[in-house]
Amino acid sequence: MSGADRTTGAYAGSVSDGPTGATGHTREELRHESFGQLLSGLATDVSTLVKQEIELAKVETSAKAKRAGKGAGMLAGAGVAGLLLLMSVTALLVVVVDAFAPLWVAVLVAVVLWAVVAAVLAAAGRKALKEAAPPVPEQTVETVKEDVQWAKNPTRSART
Repeated sequence: MSGADRTTGAYAGSVSDGPTGATGHTREELRHESFGQLLSGLATDVSTLVKQEIELAKVETSAKAKRAGKGAGMLAGAGVAGLLLLMSVTALLVVVVDAFAPLWVAVLVAVVLWAVVAAVLAAAGRKALKEAAPPVPEQTVETVKEDVQWAKNPTRSART
């Protein structure tokens, strides 16, 4: 079977004797193809490769964004729960310290304590978000690098 499929521009490849290329044609079949048919097949292959790389990048980036979103949502939920807890514990702390010191000192102690807690939590949350970023599609970057290396050093032709 030789020639490109005229409706899609893709090779309607068949497997026969001998090693086959990416198009499914044997070396012997490729020798009988015209330059235009070979160029059309190459354009189709490159187009398919680019589309596949773009799709891989989308999938990989989407997965990382979902993980980062879940982490941010959990941090927000922890913040709300922490706020409710903070109000209750603050009231208790003020009542306890007020038994030994003036009211303003009791409130000051509570404010300083919660400022320290807030700073520690903010640092931990920032660290967690930095670990999820940047949402770079690492696998896509690697495969594109491989594609570029292959394009720079293609395999030798069947003539050798």
